[in-house]
Amino acid sequence: MERPLDYLNNLAQDDWLIGYDSRQFNQIAQELYLELTQLSACGTPPKIILAEREPLRFLASFIAACAANCPVFLCNPDCGTQEWQQVFNLVKPDIILGIGNREWGIGNGNNYQCPMPNHIMIPTGGSSGQMKFAIHTWETLTASVQGFTEYFQLKQVNSFCMLPLYHVSGLMQFIRSFTTGGKLAIQAFKDVESGKIFNIKQSEYFISLVPTQLQRLLQNPELTEWLSQFNTVLLGGAPAWNELLEKARFHRIRLALTYGMTETASQIATLKPDDFLRGKISSGQILPHAKVTIRNQQGEILNSNQIGNITIYAQSLALGYYPITRDNPTDFQVDDLGFLDEQGHLNIVGRNSDKIITGGENIYPAEIESAIQATQMVADICVIGIPDKHWGQALTAIYIPKQSDTSALKIQTLLKDKLSKFKIPKYWIPQQNLPRNSQGKINRQQLQQIATEFLQNSIT
Repeated sequence: MERPLDYLNNLAQDDWLIGYDSRQFNQIAQELYLELTQLSACGTPPKIILAEREPLRFLASFIAACAANCPVFLCNPDCGTQEWQQVFNLVKPDIILGIGNREWGIGNGNNYQCPMPNHIMIPTGGSSGQMKFAIHTWETLTASVQGFTEYFQLKQVNSFCMLPLYHVSGLMQFIRSFTTGGKLAIQAFKDVESGKIFNIKQSEYFISLVPTQLQRLLQNPELTEWLSQFNTVLLGGAPAWNELLEKARFHRIRLALTYGMTETASQIATLKPDDFLRGKISSGQILPHAKVTIRNQQGEILNSNQIGNITIYAQSLALGYYPITRDNPTDFQVDDLGFLDEQGHLNIVGRNSDKIITGGENIYPAEIESAIQATQMVADICVIGIPDKHWGQALTAIYIPKQSDTSALKIQTLLKDKLSKFKIPKYWIPQQNLPRNSQGKINRQQLQQIATEFLQNSIT
């Protein structure tokens, strides 16, 4: 199997990094690789925190660290002080690349033994407030690429990346292009929004978006036209709402809805664009490197169209969360509930932990949020459960109204024909924005706080 350095040497002088100097990438990677192998020669490879803000330096440093068998921890350079402290306490790094390391007084070289040389730690679970790193290897990441290329029947993958490289969604776009000899264009979303776009042939590229990015691009006719030229628009990171999908279909955007997570090294199920354009809505078929079973609470495998807990078996599965590897890394039961239909397409119903029980009824927020989005009266919405002494939990909608004069009563009236009475939120809390991370995932803990404070104030 080819290692990172083999790929680097194979690239030679190719101009594969659009918008950046590919030769400079090679130079930085080779020089850092030599430095790191010299450091490793004295003993255990150093533990590296990688928080380079500049894409070319980030990727070159990542490849150098992997090639030198150093355990590397990918980090968001914009972490707050509290988050950095959590990271440092957990990782105890030897080297920090990016974010000036002098103020932290770290980088004394090889003070700490690391049981995991050549492991790649990718951050996950940031929205819960607790920093976690999924433990991957070059093998798990390339297994994901193999599944992807086989599924789309490609030899080379060209990617247009607007997602953070320290996150699995951005990193895997790089790994797909880098290991298949494809091209990679990296551009900030704000540049694309303002119309400063690289001149590429979109029909030869995959682009990955989260739903909020897609929504913003579809508000601009020129960018909608630009997006419609892409071979495939991968959409993931957070659930998309029906109105957004219908608008994308109307504009003939070649959407591929995906399902995956940091722990699976991105997608393990993807809906092909042609199926999407024909009206199908699901997470699509399972990719060749993975297998999914749906089980009930007793662990028994369910039939088609029966909703249950999703268990994933994949060669791309993370080995655990740093510093603990899992006893059985061959399968992974996730928090999501779903079913497989007769075509073997995976359909996600909602998260087990997001389930709200009100008056003895089980409710999944995704269904309610989708119905509220369809009223076209909100710009963003999240439904949560607030403790209630009569009902157990009271359904609460926290939303951004599209118009300042939009009343909750108006939205409720439109929902009456669409949802059972018990599924219509009891409390409605308008906000100017909702706490989402860069992947579009909502911070539910923060929403609970907002709702509790709002309801306390409105009662007093």
